[in-house]
Amino acid sequence: MYLCYHTAALFLGILLDAVIGDPKGWYHPVMAIGWLIQRLEQVLRRLFPSTKRGERLAGIVLAVFVPASVTGVAMAALRLCYLFHPVAGIVVEAAMCGSMLAAKSLKTESMKVEEALRIEGLAAGREAVSMIVGRDTDRLDEAGVIRAAVETVAENTSDGAVAPLLFMTCFGGAGGVLYKTINTMDSMVGYKNDAYRYFGTAAAKLDDFVNFIPARVSALLMILASSISGQDGRNAWRIFWRDRYCHASPNSAQTEAVMAGALGVRLAGDAWYFGEKYQKPYIGEETRPVEREDIARSCRLMYDTVYLTAALALALKCGIILLSVA
Repeated sequence: MYLCYHTAALFLGILLDAVIGDPKGWYHPVMAIGWLIQRLEQVLRRLFPSTKRGERLAGIVLAVFVPASVTGVAMAALRLCYLFHPVAGIVVEAAMCGSMLAAKSLKTESMKVEEALRIEGLAAGREAVSMIVGRDTDRLDEAGVIRAAVETVAENTSDGAVAPLLFMTCFGGAGGVLYKTINTMDSMVGYKNDAYRYFGTAAAKLDDFVNFIPARVSALLMILASSISGQDGRNAWRIFWRDRYCHASPNSAQTEAVMAGALGVRLAGDAWYFGEKYQKPYIGEETRPVEREDIARSCRLMYDTVYLTAALALALKCGIILLSVA
């Protein structure tokens, strides 16, 4: 019976993200997760010595405590709600699932970049893209701004949508919370700059681990979606197979390579972070220059991939339910 409840909650959560997304001004659970990470970091930096070993140990404590505690709270909350009444449990889990997905907000924020470039010009485009990327944006030309937005959509097709969907399909709403907590922790401390080179190692490694399978599943589903939606699925497969490891992260280039191949553009290349230039290989081939419309195209492919993933996930759960009652 609980499988039916979880399936209904997942379906409603997907609908919530598609229709509502993350309305501006509304409270989001990630804010609480981010607060916990920030506060615990401050405590751990006081408790552990500022040495390479000390910072690594502090980072391990952070990487263990935050996901365990946040997921534990989510599991307990769902358990209490379902004990109170199944409808209460479904409603709370649906809200939990919806808040762990970021497809609508990703499209909204990336299309702000396109709108800023089109209406107000390069300076506004740089400011808009700085809201969704971690790199320095003050040196980017228009093509660089577009590439940054498209790369973010490509990477977050997995991180913001497909991966949490997979976790929620397998482990319910609490599974989505576990994934989102690890992903948020990596985005806050998983840098290779002076402040987080050692402290953020455990968080970054944990994020790489939990994304290893989802990133590859996301890439394959994106290739399938690009073929179904009329984009260049054959080239998406070719560039994926060739360039899927052209990134310092073992996972990030998986979906970026698919996106580059499906759109027929070249992504990545050198980038600046915290005032320091990092040399990065290109992904894809420059068969044509990138253009503002590529941001909308990337969002379309992202949504096609999310819908395909959601359909497969719900079909799988419904199939298991039917088998269990047969």
